[in-house]
Amino acid sequence: MVNEISLNSAKELEEIKEINHKNFSNKLEFYLNGTCVELENPDPDTTLLQYIRSIGLTGTKLGCAEGGCGACTVLISSYDSTTQRIVNSSVNACLAPLCSIDGRHVITIEGIGSSHNPHPVQERIALLHGSQCGFCTPGIAMSLYALLRNNPEPSEKEIEECFDGNLCRCTGYRPILDAAKTFASTSKPISRDNQIGDEKHIDSNGCCDNKKQEKTSQTKGCGRENCCQLSGKVEELVIFDEFPKYKLKRYDSSQELIFPPSLMKRVPKPLSFIGRKTKWFRPINLDQLLDLKRVYPNAKLVSGNTEVGIETKFKKLKYPIQIYVGEVKALQSWEFGDFGLTIGANITLSKFQQVLQDACKHYKPHQTQVFQAILNNLRWFAGNQIRNVATPAGNIVTGSPISDLNPIFLATNTFFTLTSSSPTTINDSDNENKNRRMIPSEEFWTGYRKTILAEQEILEKIFVPCSNENEFVRAYKQAKRRDDDIAIVNAALRVALDKDHLVQDVCLAFGGMSGVSLRATQAEGFVKGRKWGDEKVLQELLETTLQELQLNFSAPGGMASYRRSLAAGFIYKFWHDIGTRIGLYTSENNSNNSSIIKEELTEIIEREISQGVQSFGRPEDGKNHVGKSIPHASALKQVTGEAVYLDDIPKVHGELYGALLLSQEPHAKILSIDASEALAQLGVHGFFSAKDIPGENKWGPIFHDEEVFASTEVYCVGQIIGLIVADTQTLAQEAVRLVKVKYERLPYILTIEEAIDKQSFFPNERQIVRGDLDYAFNEADYIFEGSSRIGGQEHFYLETQASLVIPKPEDHEFEVHASTQNPTETQIVLASVLGIRANKVVCRVKRLGGGFGGKETRSIPLTAALVVGAWHLKRPIRCMLDRDEDMMITGQRHPALGRWRISMSKDGKIKGLDLDIYMNAGWSSDLSTAVLDRAMTHADNCYYIANMRVRGKICKTNIHSNTAFRGFGGPQGMMIMENIINEVADSMGISVDTLREINLYKEGQKTHFNQLLIDWHIPQLYQQLKKTSDFEKRRNQVDSYNASHKWRKRGLAFVPTKFGLSYTALHLNQAGALVHLYQDGSVLVSHGGVEMGQGLHTKILQIAAETLSVPLDQIHIMETSTNTVANTSATAASVSSDINGYAVANACQKLAERLRPYREKIPNASFEEICRAAYFDRVNLSANGFYKTPDIGYSWEKNEGQMFYYFTMGAAVTEIELDLLTGDHTILRTDLCMDIGRSLNYAIDIGQIEGGFVQGVGWCTIEESLFFPNGQLFTRGPGNYKIPGFRDIPQDFRVSTYQGAQYPHLKTIHSSKGVGEPPLFLGSSVFFAIRDAIKAGRQVNFSNYYLSHGYFAQANSINEIVRLSSPATPERIRMACIDHISKAAFVSRKEDEKPWILMA
Repeated sequence: MVNEISLNSAKELEEIKEINHKNFSNKLEFYLNGTCVELENPDPDTTLLQYIRSIGLTGTKLGCAEGGCGACTVLISSYDSTTQRIVNSSVNACLAPLCSIDGRHVITIEGIGSSHNPHPVQERIALLHGSQCGFCTPGIAMSLYALLRNNPEPSEKEIEECFDGNLCRCTGYRPILDAAKTFASTSKPISRDNQIGDEKHIDSNGCCDNKKQEKTSQTKGCGRENCCQLSGKVEELVIFDEFPKYKLKRYDSSQELIFPPSLMKRVPKPLSFIGRKTKWFRPINLDQLLDLKRVYPNAKLVSGNTEVGIETKFKKLKYPIQIYVGEVKALQSWEFGDFGLTIGANITLSKFQQVLQDACKHYKPHQTQVFQAILNNLRWFAGNQIRNVATPAGNIVTGSPISDLNPIFLATNTFFTLTSSSPTTINDSDNENKNRRMIPSEEFWTGYRKTILAEQEILEKIFVPCSNENEFVRAYKQAKRRDDDIAIVNAALRVALDKDHLVQDVCLAFGGMSGVSLRATQAEGFVKGRKWGDEKVLQELLETTLQELQLNFSAPGGMASYRRSLAAGFIYKFWHDIGTRIGLYTSENNSNNSSIIKEELTEIIEREISQGVQSFGRPEDGKNHVGKSIPHASALKQVTGEAVYLDDIPKVHGELYGALLLSQEPHAKILSIDASEALAQLGVHGFFSAKDIPGENKWGPIFHDEEVFASTEVYCVGQIIGLIVADTQTLAQEAVRLVKVKYERLPYILTIEEAIDKQSFFPNERQIVRGDLDYAFNEADYIFEGSSRIGGQEHFYLETQASLVIPKPEDHEFEVHASTQNPTETQIVLASVLGIRANKVVCRVKRLGGGFGGKETRSIPLTAALVVGAWHLKRPIRCMLDRDEDMMITGQRHPALGRWRISMSKDGKIKGLDLDIYMNAGWSSDLSTAVLDRAMTHADNCYYIANMRVRGKICKTNIHSNTAFRGFGGPQGMMIMENIINEVADSMGISVDTLREINLYKEGQKTHFNQLLIDWHIPQLYQQLKKTSDFEKRRNQVDSYNASHKWRKRGLAFVPTKFGLSYTALHLNQAGALVHLYQDGSVLVSHGGVEMGQGLHTKILQIAAETLSVPLDQIHIMETSTNTVANTSATAASVSSDINGYAVANACQKLAERLRPYREKIPNASFEEICRAAYFDRVNLSANGFYKTPDIGYSWEKNEGQMFYYFTMGAAVTEIELDLLTGDHTILRTDLCMDIGRSLNYAIDIGQIEGGFVQGVGWCTIEESLFFPNGQLFTRGPGNYKIPGFRDIPQDFRVSTYQGAQYPHLKTIHSSKGVGEPPLFLGSSVFFAIRDAIKAGRQVNFSNYYLSHGYFAQANSINEIVRLSSPATPERIRMACIDHISKAAFVSRKEDEKPWILMA
């Protein structure tokens, strides 16, 4: 049984009684937002997040449950009686055990402010456009709040670093950083060519300054009920140079919520709790801990819970006895001794950092080498929230082979003190009755996650020695992302030299090269006694190291060649770093190297403080609302935690929880399903599968080729087989693991290449042909061919898929709350599954915590499964997927492969292109046909190709069903084209920028799908950006830099984009709206679009206010619902503002026309008076609006007709810096310009541009979706799937909208353009800048010295075309650089070897 805890023996019972006699309490006491909370015997398996959400504090969100996204960040304050100081720490509530917060004060987002009275942190993030979907915003606000509680006047650097444990998928981070930096002690002005135009001033409550506002008879102030003009409340306000149009609350740290005085006087008590599955003890001193460990030798010690929490949640490991050691002060001490630093092993990593910084001041400079090395790696160790609770002991005892600390301990003669209790009576507590042994670190780890720690022992102390004179220590780490990422390889290298620079002692320790941290002892033996600085010694040392550190191609962890090259590269860096320190590389003795070695080989690439410039247009004259940069309508609710997302909806009466039974095989027959054991569990109400579906089991957005529940066969890991329904999430998830499924395995396909080889395609192939391709190739001066490979991308919306299905008591009616972009499709599918009419199902959507296309169709399988259970049980069922489930089930951006052949004229004109595009659809077709359509229609990007054939095939494989993602196939098509342009330019020996300009479309030309280009501004925009970005000057500067640097290179790339706006499925280009006017003058707007952070509702409010000529605050949008607006199209394709905006305008125009006689009759009346007059005159104050996009309609068979209503276009120039030895890079600067027409809201559109760009950067650099060869998804969460963080954005980010354009043919709402998807592809400018830097590395570094030393098999290796697959991960970048280290490190694949992981 899963729900029982039993004592092991009578002896154990007696010893527990004796322990309990020592006043172990079962009462948990803490403060929450200033209020005392007392809990009797809480369940040890409950997290702090689960508790605070269960009592209604739902502002704190669950994003990943592994401490990797920061959505759950709270502040935990405690009193340190030793220092008599209050310690404020940001903490991941998803990992923090509820039982661990005894004696602490927890502050959640609700505790610092509300939308009516926000904290300055909340106010500034909201009003300065730092919140889009808002799901991550409370956690981000709490991280900044925690920083200010510790340091009310932080530096800009400290502000940027405080967010290293937080992720945002929407904003691109820049506006959040801008808002946060208003709290900096010194603030750099951030230029805005036009911040707000002529908008009214905003004060602390988002209210107006009436001196700046035109007074009308309709309203006083801004119309808000708490308006500053009405309340008469005067607050101390400040204005920042960066944001001159805003008046904001002054931050006063003395007004913060105080630490409860009673907690300062409180004496900690030992605690013990017994839950359903776990016993939990909290000793308060070392004696109690050792006693418990003697009684429970197998007990798991817990402190930060950063490892155990993940093991129990995702790996399903069980630790029935847990001992929390966070209150044992003896394990948190430190001492500066004569020979080194001794720390308690359970000191937090954040405190460890402080102690090490103090040690660097305490000891002489030459003694601090080890301390500085540890600090170097701790800087990049996880995020702040993790460092605030994690400990060295946890890192050491876990024995991870990629630990950031263990190699340093291994390399530096660090000693560990292991302690246990002597077998005497429990009451003995003096030092004589403890067994202690000091163990050198090199003896501690015995194998993969194995140590010599005995069962009753604990790690008590760590002794870190001082370094000696002429002893040098360095630590290195390489990961996919610099911040908050696990290492691929890390190293700690130590050397002691004599006065003649001979090696006296050396240690070369590595992580990530084996199942345990190890020393390269053969290499150490080789270099000992040799002269440091001798280049021949270095080369032999590298060869010896690589010979010793062998990895097979299929080694666990993969990346064998890259990992070996990193190990050698770290030694190479270390050699030259120390050589520089001892004076070997100076201008006197080595003029060729002196100027660059220090920069290139002794330091990592460091970021400057980020800055941004946004230049955009003004509202058109005569517009009162449209075009103004008002904040997101829900921003203040989002940042205060008041905004309600699906899982924040209060529990309804009788509600149950669902858990999905998922396939564990990529392709197999289902032989049997046995749910009997699961159904026998207390609290489990039912199991449902294909046989229980009352209606149709088949569904699909285009072709009905999916099953709600797999009936006889499964086609991927993660396909839904059944549903368990239980009282709680915990019970349901436990029970579903008890369901037994027997399979008969069948052959399966995972990758595009396998699908092509086995001709596994969906039948709907496409083709576009224009011109005479035979002529183009027969008349070509040059013909080139190649291929381009592009990986997938996980949506990583912060709110995972969630649904709440509520059956009504009569007529088989269902109310469905779904986190979906597509409520109508959800309604239709659910009705089909239940065998009822669609009018019995109402689907409601308040808001989404991000979507990006991932909730267009893939939200439906979860909801459909739940509705079957609700049908049978007649009770509501809720489910919010865990992050790993969501990533495994719901599909991603389609991986793609382009195979191409191109003909060129000698003057650089493209004569013809023959292109085959393959896309990995996964196991079902979903929207893949439409995704392929857009890839094919965007494969020209911005280039005129007179003769072109594009063929598309959809690969049928056995991975999750890939789906819509921002750009919807367009980015893949354009990426293939830009790869072609770059490779052709290199092959012809001309500048890629020259080739690009030669082939750009001109006004009036036709695309390959025969659409006439009108209002075509790319040529002018291109030249404008070229000038404003100083492109030519910077091109010369980059070339000059590269000529003088060997291991650091810079790259510069200029990339244009055009994106077609319209659904390619004609019938979807329609929208409806319903607008009500009430007698009090208020307006209720309903439309078919879903708010998912893109500011759609805000723009709709502006359109309605403009059309009705009423203040914004009188208009409200409640939700999107299928019973108010029927037959809606999905919120997608970047057209939602276009079509829904026009539909709302249409309805409002009808109402305005009905009110016109009354406005003329009583011209000075308020809107309320006008509405009431019309009501008493029996005028209909409700109106339907409708819009269908005109002029469009394309025939694939004839290749004629208008595919898209218009194009949104833009370009970006990006400069990067690259470390050739590691593949690490940073974005120095991006200049981006978009033609977005006349924006409905410039601030929101700038946010979409920046967010889309950064998401595009992730797609083509660090976001790598990987599978195991058995079909299981490897990248299932933020631990191993990395999206860009705060410090991955351009250091200098300049965004502008194209000015001065005329739009004679643009017939959109207020001449605006869709902007959600078009900017994403411009993130590829980073990819191509990286490629440019790699090319420079090949051309400059190795053409002379390394060729002459015979490191290349062929001299033309450096001249090979750079073919770089996307994403350009550090591994791909490093191995593309081709140098003597990467060549020597290369691991060949043997015939029988399979890759450890692969890209689908």
